[in-house]
Amino acid sequence: MPAKKTPATKPAPHAARQQGAAGRRALLVLAGLSATAGGVWFGLKRQGLSTTGGQASTPAASTASAADASASAPLIQADQLTAAFWQQQFDTPQGGQLTLAKAKGKPVLINFWATWCPPCVKEMPELDRFHREFTPKGWAVIGLAIDGPTPVKEFLAKVAVGFDLGLAGFGGTELAQALGNESGGLPFSVMIDAQGKVQHRKMGATHFEELATWARQIG
Repeated sequence: MPAKKTPATKPAPHAARQQGAAGRRALLVLAGLSATAGGVWFGLKRQGLSTTGGQASTPAASTASAADASASAPLIQADQLTAAFWQQQFDTPQGGQLTLAKAKGKPVLINFWATWCPPCVKEMPELDRFHREFTPKGWAVIGLAIDGPTPVKEFLAKVAVGFDLGLAGFGGTELAQALGNESGGLPFSVMIDAQGKVQHRKMGATHFEELATWARQIG
């Protein structure tokens, strides 16, 4: 008698669910490995490393210069300006260099401004008046433009000022922030005594009488 064929049996519903779950887990693992590989590649690209040949190679190490060290040093501690602060220097609209060290040992007013800032433009004559009246008394006045050289030159062709101006660029916002400008707004003025300690800060436009009052308090 020919043997009876046993009909094929379908997997139990529970077993089918297990197989399906196992398949989904495998897909998730593969997706996770792909995402990890992509993340590693992106991280290497950001760090400037080469992945040629499947091995990462780092650029040659360079020795930090004294300028780099001073740039990373704190500029102010407990309202007292440090040596690193006085080492800051900036290009000037005239093409020279402005070094903050020239004001060291003097009471000084530093104003952060920009040509695109209406309150900055409005207060510029007030700052220049303060410069004219208090420079003979030993004060220094410095304006640091958070701006490009071309608009600053065009502005000075229309509004002449007698105090020192430096082109701090948009990087000057970091210096202003170190001096207490937490919001990053302009204009921002800082008044410093002859010992290099910050005595007054002002966010927003100032005027001659206010500056003169502070200066007399400092002496």
